[in-house]
Amino acid sequence: MNKTELVASIAEKAGISKKDADKALAAFVDTVTAELKAGGSVQVIGFGTFKVAERAARTGVNPKTKAKIEIAASKAPAFKAGAALKAAIK
Repeated sequence: MNKTELVASIAEKAGISKKDADKALAAFVDTVTAELKAGGSVQVIGFGTFKVAERAARTGVNPKTKAKIEIAASKAPAFKAGAALKAAIK
């Protein structure tokens, strides 16, 4: 499912226009992004939690040359599914 299909599905299920559904989806994405940038997390009970995963610095190996390289510490967005979402997929 792509964004257009998601917006159409939200509009149909919520009984709103596609334009309003697109605005709501954009607001959700912007809010989650802003909270993760600030170092927080967003928990939607029954669905899951969006948070920032921190990766420690480490030494890696270039598979082509077998040379050791230093990989810097980084942050990445992560999602952990909630119990209700896991149960619905089973």
